[in-house]
Amino acid sequence: MQGRILLVEDEENLARMVELELQYENYTVEKAFDGKTGLDRARSGDFDLVLLDIMLPVMSGIEVLRRLRRETTIPVIMLTARDTVVDKVTGLDMGADDYITKPFAIEELLARIRAALRKREGAPGDVAANVLTAGPLQMDTERYEVTVRDTRVELTRREFDLLRYLLEHKEKVVSRETLLDQVWGFDFAGETNAVDVYIRFLRAKIDDHFACKLIHTVRGVGYVIKEGQPPAAG
Repeated sequence: MQGRILLVEDEENLARMVELELQYENYTVEKAFDGKTGLDRARSGDFDLVLLDIMLPVMSGIEVLRRLRRETTIPVIMLTARDTVVDKVTGLDMGADDYITKPFAIEELLARIRAALRKREGAPGDVAANVLTAGPLQMDTERYEVTVRDTRVELTRREFDLLRYLLEHKEKVVSRETLLDQVWGFDFAGETNAVDVYIRFLRAKIDDHFACKLIHTVRGVGYVIKEGQPPAAG
């Protein structure tokens, strides 16, 4: 089996269709038809990914996502008929890993699932595989924690994802367009200056606060993380 997926969707016919397609691809699937049941199942089950509708009875998908993100970094892909930019931004900023609107092609959904699971993969049991570093900064991608000189830095999900991508490509210059594609998603309906805004947020929390210059601008190209200088003695 490729992995265990929880599908939280109140349209039973759609849920059954998606379930059959996922089973055909050798995924194990469990279904829930309202938000509260979905949240309970996500908390109690050992799932690799959650497919989550927004418009759910009992508890909305956004509320389910908000509560899940207090406890876990399990990948969540939102499935919904609501396709406005505001809805997308809300879901992604609340911690969703991806967003796909109905009606959708099953091939696209499968591709999104594979991409989300690839991002989650790491070497089982190998703690070092879950830790990214640059100078005095450490990111634990499993615990969803960032520290600088043993002091924890609180980041939003978007800031975390942006920093993670830069750390994964440390010492390599990454363009704004690539960051938009990889962090915001290829269908992000915004301007490239969104990257600049979030880089400023990261610099304020890390570079400026700890006097450790890790995030560098390559004018006309993009951004790069370099190791930086070690803290001065004493």
